[in-house]
Amino acid sequence: MKRILGIAMVLGLVSALAVVAQEVKPGKVEVVDLGKDVKLEMVLIPAGKFMMGSPESEKERSDNEKQHEVTLTKSYYMGKYEVTQEQWESVMGKNPSDTKGAKLPVTNVSWEDCQEFIKKLNAKTDGGYRLPTESEWEYACRAGTSTAYSYGASLTKSDANISGSSIKTVGNYKPNAFGLYDMHGNVWEWCEDWHGEYPFAVTDPKGPAKGEGRVLRGGSFDSGGLAARSSNRIVSSPTFRDCSNGFRLARTP
Repeated sequence: MKRILGIAMVLGLVSALAVVAQEVKPGKVEVVDLGKDVKLEMVLIPAGKFMMGSPESEKERSDNEKQHEVTLTKSYYMGKYEVTQEQWESVMGKNPSDTKGAKLPVTNVSWEDCQEFIKKLNAKTDGGYRLPTESEWEYACRAGTSTAYSYGASLTKSDANISGSSIKTVGNYKPNAFGLYDMHGNVWEWCEDWHGEYPFAVTDPKGPAKGEGRVLRGGSFDSGGLAARSSNRIVSSPTFRDCSNGFRLARTP
């Protein structure tokens, strides 16, 4: 009887691991033509459950990273890459970035600028585009991992564009298990949410209804690896622009 139970437990574990493996494989890619051969690629991220935030043992964690369970009940699309300058120009007709390059991420854009871009993009396409919520961003970044980074417990300059002096074209480093590039480093990425304290266990969470600053995630080319941790959060005024701030799109199917 014990042997039968033991076999059942092993089979159950194998089955659970198989489900996890399926959840973190790259999703379906949606490609949208913005005109003049400028493409926008979005990756389908499956619904799921994860531990958001960081354990108290994680190096350089902040008090605003309280670990808690989050359930995302609906799948959503996430930008395969950070929004590039050619994509921004195709929608907005201008390029605010200091360092110019078609395949470089657009920078010097505020949260409010991103909203204006999204408004025009939705009018130009089938719509549904938006900024990701914090929980969507971290879930997509972790891609099934519970370590400080999607690559493991540490991050080096061979893994991501960190601790450097300039941005790089998108897609220079290996993607995470969901098939997303540059979730760590390159440019900070605006999220939809106002900054607020985390609850303990929630479903499809969004930030507070109002606040003083919006959240950015992921670290950048001019910040160290610790800033690029999956759980790290910084906050800034929605009107703030900087050469290390950009964004990544989400879309509701």
